[in-house]
Amino acid sequence: MDPLTDLFHSMHVASVVHARLEATAPWGLIRDEDEEVEPHSWARENSPSQFAHFGMVSRGNCWLSVKGMPDPLPLTGGDCFLLAPASTYALRDNPRTRARSFCEAAPKNGSNVIHYGGGGAPTTIISGWFSFAPTSIKLVKRLLPELILVRADQAQSLALHATLQLLASEMAEPAPGSEVMVNRLADILFIQCVRAHIATSSESCKSRWLRGIFDPKIGVALKAMHERVENPWTVETLAVAAGMSRSAFALRFKELLAETPLEYLTNWRIYKATGMLKGDDRKLFEVAKSVGYDSDAAFSKAFKRVLGVAPKEYRQSSKRPLRIKQQNPSRVAAQ
Repeated sequence: MDPLTDLFHSMHVASVVHARLEATAPWGLIRDEDEEVEPHSWARENSPSQFAHFGMVSRGNCWLSVKGMPDPLPLTGGDCFLLAPASTYALRDNPRTRARSFCEAAPKNGSNVIHYGGGGAPTTIISGWFSFAPTSIKLVKRLLPELILVRADQAQSLALHATLQLLASEMAEPAPGSEVMVNRLADILFIQCVRAHIATSSESCKSRWLRGIFDPKIGVALKAMHERVENPWTVETLAVAAGMSRSAFALRFKELLAETPLEYLTNWRIYKATGMLKGDDRKLFEVAKSVGYDSDAAFSKAFKRVLGVAPKEYRQSSKRPLRIKQQNPSRVAAQ
């Protein structure tokens, strides 16, 4: 299994919020950067920094400003975007328009339609937020750049438009099986955004993790780790798999992924284990062995070091499965 497929297979959207912004010029809305999730707040659902904002301009045009990017970006009909969790960003009719908090524009009556602006030229944005399980946040931030932008004239935009329309339809008129449909469509939309980014971005724009995946040598080692996570890997054996010397491999790996090979391996093992602990009733030793630990004691020590909680406690607190749910956009904006 290649690393991207392994990540997509393991990581799922926990919830999705859908809204439609009907804005008229002059208008501007901003979302300030939220505080990061505290190191061991793994059990906290819907923390502010877990939300990634996605959207598609379906009518009119606007400007998108993202903290860390020097210039605002013009958006027009059919353009799609995905912003990483905890991003600070603003949408405006004009770069000079003052932007107010999304909280001020959020509907108070439970509606999913946001009306905002001064009555001038109209802009419609099909919008929403992905929420990820707390244990997935580090992986999401590793995978996503600050912004994924797919222009209307790019080939990948057609698939995104179709999925967004299906998602909006399912959430607007729930029917038997809608929860399952929304669940699947949210996952598909997220994967489509990442695939579009991979297909259209230059190497320098890709996240550290994606640069590692597509590096001709480090990518081989990452693939080996993901295919055989239970293998007793060492830096030496991974370097051999990559066809590099031990020192050159360790240096290049750290340069690309900002962590050592064994730190990466440990983090991925623990993440894989969280899915097993939530998903079945296997004994702790069986889970430990399946991710490369010879004893449940060694596994428990590593698990607690990474997540700040023992595996048994994590399993007990994760018995209630996360569900896709349609929340009021005002709640998301308020966070």
